[in-house]
Parts: sequence; C-alpha cells; structure tokens
Amino acid sequence: MSKATSLRRALGTRDAVVIGMGSMIGAGVFTAIGPAAAAAGNWLLLGLALAGLVALCNAMSSAWLAALYPESGGTYVYGRRRLGHFWGFLAGWAFVVGKLASCAAMAFTIGVYLWPDQARALAIAAVVALVAVNYAGIQRTAAATRVILAITLVILAVTVVALLGGGRADGQAAGAAGGVTGIAQAAAFFFFAFAGYARIATMGEEVRDPARTIPRAIPRALAMTLVVYLVVGLAALWAAGPALLATSPAPLAAAVEAGGMPGAAPVVRAGAAIASVGVLLALIAGVSRTGLAMARGGDLPRWLAAVHPRFRTPYRAEVAVGAVVIAAVAVGDLRGAIAFSSFAVLGYYAIANAAALTLPRARARRGTVLPAVGVVGCVALAASLPWTTVVQGAAVLAAGAVVFATRAVARG
Repeated sequence: MSKATSLRRALGTRDAVVIGMGSMIGAGVFTAIGPAAAAAGNWLLLGLALAGLVALCNAMSSAWLAALYPESGGTYVYGRRRLGHFWGFLAGWAFVVGKLASCAAMAFTIGVYLWPDQARALAIAAVVALVAVNYAGIQRTAAATRVILAITLVILAVTVVALLGGGRADGQAAGAAGGVTGIAQAAAFFFFAFAGYARIATMGEEVRDPARTIPRAIPRALAMTLVVYLVVGLAALWAAGPALLATSPAPLAAAVEAGGMPGAAPVVRAGAAIASVGVLLALIAGVSRTGLAMARGGDLPRWLAAVHPRFRTPYRAEVAVGAVVIAAVAVGDLRGAIAFSSFAVLGYYAIANAAALTLPRARARRGTVLPAVGVVGCVALAASLPWTTVVQGAAVLAAGAVVFATRAVARG
C-alpha cells in the first residue's frame, strides 16, 4: 500500500487504551443498565460479569488477529484472510450496520439528556461536529477522547458518591427474576457497552508497532472499563434497586434523584451527554475505517476508499457515515437501537473468534479455549435478545449475504 493511500501511524499504547476506554465507558453505564435491569432484575451484576467474560474472549481473539494483520478494518480483514471472502464481508456488514445503529443511539442520547424538546436537532448537530473532528485527523480524535474520558470518569465518581451518600431510595422493589435467559439477555445488552475495544483493532493501520501495542491495549482498556462498570452498577443497585433502573430512560439520573442527593442529578445528566459524545466520536472513527477497508476490497463503492491528502483520514467514508447516522436519528429508539447493535456486533465477534480458531497455537498462545468460548458466548447472547430483534438482525445479515452473492455474480 503506497504512502499516499495509507493512514498515518500516530497512536501509541496509551492513546489506543484511551480510545478503547472512551468507546466503552459511557454507553453501558448511562443507557444499557436500564434494559439490562429489566431483563435480569437483582441478578444484574451477574449479567455484567457474563458480558465481561464474553468480551474478554473477543478481546483476546481480536488482539491476536490484529497483531498479525495490522490493517484498518478489524474482523472484515481477519475473516477474509482466515475464513474466506464471504465471512469477511459478512463481518464487515454486521459491524457497519450494528455500529451505525450505535451511532444513532448515542447521538439521540446526547439530545435527550441535554435538551429533550430539541433532541433530534441537537443530535444532528453533534454528529456534524464530531465528523468534522474525525475528518481533521486521528491525533485530534485521540486528544478529544482523552479529555472526554477524563471528564466522564470524574462525573461517574460524583455519581457513585451521590448514590452511596444519598442513601437508599424509599419503596425499593425487587426486579423481576429473569432466570438464565434474563441474565443472558442482560449480558447481551451490556455487551453493547463492551464492544468499544473494536475501535483499537479497526484502527490497526494507525497504531505504532501494532504487533506489540494492540495485544497490550485491548485487554487493558477492557479490564479498566469492567472495574468502572462494576463499581457504578453495584452503587446503582444498592441505592435504587433494579425496578427503578428498569423503568427509567435515564436510569442513573433517576437513581440519584430518588436518593438523598437529588442536586447531583444535573451533573449526572451532563455526564451522560459528555460520555455519549466520547462514544460517538470513537464510533464514527471505527465505522469509517471499516468502510475504508471494505471499499479497498471492492465490497463497498471504491470512492469511499479515498484518503485525504493532507489529514490522511478516510474523509469520504467519514462523511458518508455521518450522513447515514443523521438519517437514522430521525427514527431513533434508544433501547431498540441498543438491542439491534448488540445482535449485529455479537455476530461480528462470532466471526472474529472463528477466525482466531484457525491461528496456529504459536500465535494464539493460550490455545483455542478463549476463541471457542467466544463463539459459543456470542451466539448464545445474540439468541437471548428479544425475538423481534433476533428476527430483524437475522434479516439484515441475510440481506448482506444477498448483496455479497449479487456482487459475486456481477464480478463473474
């Protein structure tokens, strides 16, 4: 690949960890905890732990593969190289449609938390602004993510203090016990939040010394995020109970308001918006780079493969992502978008784990256990989602298969 068409390698381990954490911290804490509580009730934290286990398997498979194939595109590249063109295409298709849903959900969350009466207009403005940041270069993306992540962590610390210091809410009711299926469904909702480490792998072409950096950055980002989620989830369950978390569109703000420190609620709402900005910023970067890889491979229009001559970014892909997200915001539904995104991305990681199973044992130093658990876990969590989501997700994946077959026939 020539220098003019390749991306700039500007990210070290710390930058990659920051981008990964910035992609994860926020979405799950402020949004996924609601539908997860509705599914698992008092077993909410068990669902969180299960999501973390599946995410760990996916993370290690992705790290091994990204070190071997340090290119933009993530599992789209790995699937093509290890399993064949069709599986690579299907992984890229699942990632793009799933993350476009995530982008819409995060953009809509920004509007709902900051200005409910003008939520859609504010969401569109946020998308335009963040596409412009990504357009200007990955170093600016990393710098902005670092600031947003620091602010989010401070606000989450304030949230935990308010939840624990405010005492338990009056009239707490236990959440409905969801059993094994409910715990699995909660894990699937939480998985929406843990998928951010994919941003590290999809930006492999912009990481310095990827064979060393990526395997270090992905598990570090995941471990630190899991600790934050466990602390916040435990505090929210203690202060408010699963029933209140399940019924509120802004579960952490509702939990703080129900306790003895309601004055902290505006800080929590501001934190949710800031965290969503960080997630959306990284999502746009990740989706556009997968689009770049698919365009290079001929699976999307080749004009999307253009790299900006000055900023060395996939600027056409980024603008295209922004346009699709703006269109999707008009019909955005937060919980539905989370469920659909989780289904699609679980499919993406099932392919990543299957690709890792084909690696020689010398590459995958821990053998095949983690990738095998990852495949089974991804399929099981995806199947546990609401049946409407499963049907819609399966239909979208089938549509991708039809697109691939049609293009294969056209190519002869």
